[in-house]
Amino acid sequence: IGRMVAEQLGIPFYDKELVDHIALESGFSPNYIEEHGEHSPGTSVFSYAFAHQSVPGVMNGLFTADFLWNIQCGVILQLAEKGPCVIVGRNADYILKDRKDCLHVYIHADKEFRTKRIVELYGESEKSPNARLQEKDKRRRVNYHHYTSRTWETSQNYDISLCSRT
Repeated sequence: IGRMVAEQLGIPFYDKELVDHIALESGFSPNYIEEHGEHSPGTSVFSYAFAHQSVPGVMNGLFTADFLWNIQCGVILQLAEKGPCVIVGRNADYILKDRKDCLHVYIHADKEFRTKRIVELYGESEKSPNARLQEKDKRRRVNYHHYTSRTWETSQNYDISLCSRT
């Protein structure tokens, strides 16, 4: 949906492209950013306390997750400053919350649709699609709360919420 909106408006679209920007700025591989930049290290709120070690003089002494968060914030703010665009995920709603020129949209779908889509996008695995979806959602929820102190999927965080089944 985000890509279609960007194409219709003739503006840049950032989803996977955002990962590439963050990887370039951070020095981490796009695969690492994809896995760790939007998800918590685990499914518990305590996962951030035990997941990474800080090395003085490296990454400004920050934990890896916090270092990536800072890079991600900077990249998202820079892209928004360049002009109109569509940014998907990566807590961009929170990062850009103070900008008056942003429309924050939450797109959701029912569990049945999402479990089918996870197999279409990522293929089969040893875990059931439902288990994969639950784990991914929980890790996103923990990450979102850790960095924003907000509850993920709460409509008050967005200007509009849409249901997608296509």
